Amino acid sequence: MPQDQMITAPDWDLSDFFTGPSDPAITAELAQIADAAAAFKAQYAGNLAALEGREMAAAIAAFEALEDRLGRVISYAQLLHAAHTEDPAIGQFYQSMHERATDIGSDMLFFGLEINQLGDAVLAAKMSVPELAHYRPWIDNLRLFRAHQLSDEQERLLHEKSVSGRAAWVRLFDETMARLRIPIDGKDLTEAEVLDRLSSPDAATRKNAALAFANALKANAPLLAHITNTLAKDKETEDKWRGYSRPISARNLANQVEDDVVDALVTAVSGRYQTLSHRYYRLKARWFGREKLDFWDRNAPLPGDDNQLLSWADAQTIVDGAYRSFSPQLADIGKQFFTRRWIDAAARPGKSSGAFSHPTVPSAHPYILMNYQGKIRDVMTLAHELGHGVHQVLAAPQGALMADTPLTLAETASVFGEMLTFQSLLGSETDPARRRILIAGKVEDMLNTVVRQIAFHQFESAVHARRSSGELTVDEIGDIWMQVQADSLGPAIQLSDDYRSYWGYIPHFLHTPFYVYAYAFGDCLVNSLYAVYQERPDGFAEKYVTLLKAGGTLRHRELLAPFGLDAGDPDFWGKGLGVIEALIDQLDESNG
Repeated sequence: MPQDQMITAPDWDLSDFFTGPSDPAITAELAQIADAAAAFKAQYAGNLAALEGREMAAAIAAFEALEDRLGRVISYAQLLHAAHTEDPAIGQFYQSMHERATDIGSDMLFFGLEINQLGDAVLAAKMSVPELAHYRPWIDNLRLFRAHQLSDEQERLLHEKSVSGRAAWVRLFDETMARLRIPIDGKDLTEAEVLDRLSSPDAATRKNAALAFANALKANAPLLAHITNTLAKDKETEDKWRGYSRPISARNLANQVEDDVVDALVTAVSGRYQTLSHRYYRLKARWFGREKLDFWDRNAPLPGDDNQLLSWADAQTIVDGAYRSFSPQLADIGKQFFTRRWIDAAARPGKSSGAFSHPTVPSAHPYILMNYQGKIRDVMTLAHELGHGVHQVLAAPQGALMADTPLTLAETASVFGEMLTFQSLLGSETDPARRRILIAGKVEDMLNTVVRQIAFHQFESAVHARRSSGELTVDEIGDIWMQVQADSLGPAIQLSDDYRSYWGYIPHFLHTPFYVYAYAFGDCLVNSLYAVYQERPDGFAEKYVTLLKAGGTLRHRELLAPFGLDAGDPDFWGKGLGVIEALIDQLDESNG
């Protein structure tokens, strides 16, 4: 479709939850949940040790039902707020729901704490009945944190203060970024619109967008640095009380991945910066007839790319076809997101930038948010988030306590969906120049997912390490950012001082500390997984669907074993990175 034609994309229908924030059903539901939570506490608090196995299973089932009901309300508030971040009435509703849920959750908090206080022998005796054995994965995961659990009173205090502490700072960040308006060419653009311009085919458009965004981030840098410092110190304080040895330790435990596996991933990726990102950006600079690219040209379309915009219908057809050629079952699940309006894809002011698939709760269904603007990267984003959504639908039967996967495995289906879509597009393209553009686009996506995210991880690690010695200034944070970016991107990307504040718009550092390595974990894992599919396609799709259905009931070693893969193998990450290097080899050869 023509470049100047407006892209239209759908918004979602949240009426599967409630009709609106003033729906009286919300008040009624919260009152019922509060009564049920109080009754639950009266029945079970202090009594878990005396319960028989089947009684314990019944208690967990009741707890799970409460979690699901409360999760429906909170999910609705989160989705509504993400789509209308600037609306003060919705912001008030969002905060009120979180405060109400925190109050109700206080009556349920005892349950997990008390399970962790049970002796191993006492719990093992109860586990002999199948009803309780069903919940073993959840119990085992819960008890991973036993050594870091505080007293009941301390845990309750942290729980009740969360809405006025960490959550409030995260909300301040979200609303600050949503309110940003960046003046360019007489228009006030949102963050999403400016970031979209960074992949414009016009060099002046990219430069103007990059510098205008830099000015906006620089103006807000003192506030963003204050939020970053506050949350880093807050995490350090809690980690100290809980006895975590490293800032990343709590995240690794939650991800059910060993510290040495994550360390091996980071070492493997950073050790190959020169053969991955440094090499690719040298090639890209050569294609542009330059020795170095300015930072705003990093995601520029290649020379010869017509950068044709794709309609929403085109994107749906491409992604559905890619999924369907692999597994009609996955495609049929994905189709529901389009036909039932489970996707909010329209780019508009006041909406959260970026993209996500929110699993909500098993009794409902996931919703996808993205900002579709017609680029091929937006098609890949759709493929990515639809992978999450399909995964979440398949895992939902595991229930509210065991459907969610660790972050490391949560990226498997999303990245695999991207790979399916890329391979489908590549397979249907016969023109050598277009194939080179497609391969280069995939390499850039992989570098953004692997190299860039590991660099983000190194930045985050350095900030937390330095914060332990005192508050960091804007300049000190900028120094760390510029160093890790220079190391990871290499000499072919020219970083000016205008890039010093770009750390400020990355939400993961604040929303979910130490999340970012999960992207690299997922990409390398999927590269290895897809290689197995290419070598042995028979029966692969069925095993893959089984992997997705497991939700959070199995760890990465158990899930990958049927495919002959082991993330603990020292050579595992090298295999995944080798896939990226092979694609860069193709580009280098085609470059002549």
